[in-house]
Amino acid sequence: MRKLGPDSARLAVRTARLGAASKAGHDLLIEVQSWEGTLDPDEPSVWLKADGGSMHILEGTGGIQKLGDDDIANIEQTIDDEVLMKQGIEFKSTDVQVNGDNWTVTGDLTLVGNTHPVTFDLTVDPDGKLSGRAVVKQTDWGMKPYTAFWGALKVADEVTVELEAAPES
Repeated sequence: MRKLGPDSARLAVRTARLGAASKAGHDLLIEVQSWEGTLDPDEPSVWLKADGGSMHILEGTGGIQKLGDDDIANIEQTIDDEVLMKQGIEFKSTDVQVNGDNWTVTGDLTLVGNTHPVTFDLTVDPDGKLSGRAVVKQTDWGMKPYTAFWGALKVADEVTVELEAAPES
């Protein structure tokens, strides 16, 4: 069984912006800094638990001006208080189909106290490098995507969750 976490892998979320004022906003790359997980190739399974309060903005692209430190702190606080509501995130696989290096993983994702199934593809190379992406539609979990300027700037409902790990040493 392989243990995963911030020391051995990167778990990140990508957001996009919409709306009439979208040029004022930024597409974000957000790193989850506190999380743990396991990947078991012998009895194929995936488990992951993340601290929703550990989101850190790595990058904000687009926008009229560059994100400043105050902007980043405000966004991180908003994610914690209003989007994830200071709750953890957990995923546990219920079915894994393996076809060579490609895994199709189905499982239960819990966000803001709501659990729903999600399926995503994960590539697990023989050397241990892994990568996967899942698209999560926030409203499916009862989350309200962030808006500003009376709704003229919005975060897209669908966000992309990415998992990347280097080969095992």
